[in-house]
Amino acid sequence: MQCKHFGSCGSCGLYDMDYGSQILEKRDRVSTLLSPFYDGELNLYESPSSHYRARGEFRIWHSGDICNYAMGNLAKDGKIDISECPKVIRAIESRMWRLLDEINSSKVLKTKLFGVEFLATTTDETLITMLYHRRLDDEWSREAKRLETLLNCSLLGRSRKQKVILSDDYVTEVLQIDGRDVTYVEYEGGFTQPNPAVNIKMIEWAIVQAKKVGYGDLLESYCGLGNFTIPLSRYFDRVLATEISKRSIYAAKENCLKNGVENISFVRLSSEEMTQALKGVRDFTRLKDIDLDEYNFSTVLVDPPRAGLDRDSVNLISDIEHIIYISCNPDTLARDLESLSLTHRVEEAALFDQFPHTSHIESGVFLKRIG
Repeated sequence: MQCKHFGSCGSCGLYDMDYGSQILEKRDRVSTLLSPFYDGELNLYESPSSHYRARGEFRIWHSGDICNYAMGNLAKDGKIDISECPKVIRAIESRMWRLLDEINSSKVLKTKLFGVEFLATTTDETLITMLYHRRLDDEWSREAKRLETLLNCSLLGRSRKQKVILSDDYVTEVLQIDGRDVTYVEYEGGFTQPNPAVNIKMIEWAIVQAKKVGYGDLLESYCGLGNFTIPLSRYFDRVLATEISKRSIYAAKENCLKNGVENISFVRLSSEEMTQALKGVRDFTRLKDIDLDEYNFSTVLVDPPRAGLDRDSVNLISDIEHIIYISCNPDTLARDLESLSLTHRVEEAALFDQFPHTSHIESGVFLKRIG
């Protein structure tokens, strides 16, 4: 990927390395961190080098009467105006510059606008959120509705304590995973995987590990909107999936229905609460219709935030035969493996390049209990 803002925009820190060199550097870093626990091959899953990101968040910078998209600069001490962003997928790229032209030609749209967020799909659905430091009125709604039609998108406005939905506040993604179409409803403000092409590879890698197990029930923590849960459910008798976000649980249940999956129970619990429930330390009303004793967990899948797993969660999953650990921070993954390697052996490891041209790394390990 080439971008005229390489070296000045803070979004792509590895601007001075070709993509092949980036992958090798990331591979070496992960291999070094995993070396105390794993000496096998680290599988590499590359990204398209451009037009890979299905989310985009841009500041709006006002220079006199002109608005521009802006990003933080590489030195992290200011901003730069941008006139291209080749990392966003085509659905965003084809709309963002036309949107900016319309903003600049409309006083109603530009007044006190401070940010624009895009959420798009591989099937060209796009949701645009416009962020304001003012209350939005009927005049704004009429102008925004015209823009929604012009750009063939869904558009909503946000200001303090106000959310104006003109049509939909979600997009519907369809990904072909393991030979089947999987449908995901993705809501504005909810967490979604940013790189659809690599997300498919990541889920299919997890499916390969699940097929090796071949029995029992799946426990999942940090399930989000069901990104892994729904495709993996085919390979287990039953699934118990937990997530702390109300919006994500709502989306996960909706996605379950859209995909005709009937063996998943989604419950709003944090990882700490899940541990307390499964250890019998505390009862939860949210689990009143679920008998935890009926589950036979052969496998657990965890996809924690950058901080990794808390100590109680590590202790809990240490009792389960197989662990699929998806990590967005190889340092905390290595830290957690120091404990998990006392009970489990790493059988497979992979690097998923969700974030080309940055130092961020997504990785995965599959562990099997020793003995």
